[in-house]
Amino acid sequence: MLQNFDIPIFQTIQKVSEKLGMPAYVVGGYVRDMILGRPTKDIDILVVGNGPDFAKALADLIPAKSSLTIFKNFGTANLKWEGHELEFVGARKESYHQHSRKPLVEIGTLEDDLGRRDFSINALAISLNAADYGQIIDLFNGMQDLKNGLIRTPLAPGITFSDDPLRMMRAIRFAAQLGFKVNADTLQSISEQAQRIAIISQERIADELHKIVSAPLPSIGFKLLHDTGLLAIIFPELLALEGVRTVDNRSHKDNFYHTLQVLDNIAPYTSDLWLRWAAILHDIGKPATQRYDQNSGWTFHGHEVVGARMVAKIFRRMKFPMNEKMKFVEKLVLLHLRPIALTNEVTDAAIRRLIVDAGDDLEALFTLCRADITSKNQIKVQKYLERFDEVQVKIKEVEEKDALRNWKPPITGEIIMEVFGLSPSRTVGEIKDQVREAILNGDIPNNYDAAYELMLKIGEGLGYLPKYK
Repeated sequence: MLQNFDIPIFQTIQKVSEKLGMPAYVVGGYVRDMILGRPTKDIDILVVGNGPDFAKALADLIPAKSSLTIFKNFGTANLKWEGHELEFVGARKESYHQHSRKPLVEIGTLEDDLGRRDFSINALAISLNAADYGQIIDLFNGMQDLKNGLIRTPLAPGITFSDDPLRMMRAIRFAAQLGFKVNADTLQSISEQAQRIAIISQERIADELHKIVSAPLPSIGFKLLHDTGLLAIIFPELLALEGVRTVDNRSHKDNFYHTLQVLDNIAPYTSDLWLRWAAILHDIGKPATQRYDQNSGWTFHGHEVVGARMVAKIFRRMKFPMNEKMKFVEKLVLLHLRPIALTNEVTDAAIRRLIVDAGDDLEALFTLCRADITSKNQIKVQKYLERFDEVQVKIKEVEEKDALRNWKPPITGEIIMEVFGLSPSRTVGEIKDQVREAILNGDIPNNYDAAYELMLKIGEGLGYLPKYK
């Protein structure tokens, strides 16, 4: 019996099991994570019988503490209890046609149900029955695989992945999340069946990708996606970064592996999924901008602009949210070179522009830029990081003095049109831009009165007299 398994809800489940004559078990991820000491609140309960009926009987015993939802079409029930979510399902066995994700479902035994699961470490069960309460049921050597840090399918991998090709990505995701290795036969089967990922919905693929990106060391997952051929199918833009070209004995770094290093570098400092995606996409425009110059060598001029334009297309295809999350990633891809440029020459004007352009995302931008320093020369890395420290001190000084965070120019186009009696035109934009530049350059203070006076001067210089001053 497992230690610390004296959990009230499980004891109540045992009582229901005896009353209904339906054996019940805790299965899957909860068992795995409990053994590994990982926190989890989602609990899967397998019932040899009718899962929703079992859940209803349980809810009747704890009505004030729970909230029950039954999904008749799926034969499942969800019970919320004291911060936990319990999912109830009857034991079943499934079979699939070659090109379908709709299984033929039949009532099954405990052995049938555990055998259809994705990996041996997820095919463990704990009995909630009186005769062997708390005992681990391990039909596929999952405990040994947990001990060895191994991802392996309970049945032949070809069968497991044919049932649901997304399991190929799940194998890689668990390897990245847990720091496990994928069994050689399992890995070989993924390579052989990689093309079958095409029948999986993009939403499900995106969900697994997000979990890989959120792993403690995400590069583990992306290297496995690369090595098995899955990456070429689901994320060709990232794979396009791979490779090193040499001309006149001059080479550039492999931008694919550089990107993975940036992602690993940023992981300890943020759990923000979209900041991690900015790390993945920060150099995505490099293949399109790669050029060789005899004087300066390999260049990628404008890759930040090209990359920022690619973000929306990638998000749309991968079914990522087309909202402020996308705009955040676009912004960071576009701006990721700016702080590095400031380490060479820090001027107040350049600092002001960066503060204004980055707004509330300035700290996230610097987190990305620090992660982007991937030289093998640690002395060089340390010098860059020290320069970033200097830039951030300067930013704080300018910010306190000029109050520019999330700044909007005090003179708007509407004010210009009203004062000079103008319609929307290029002239209005020209006056507005000159006022903006004067403030950012430090030529005038960041306040309405100074900006208004300059607006009048610029307008009159262009031949427009104000209707009033």
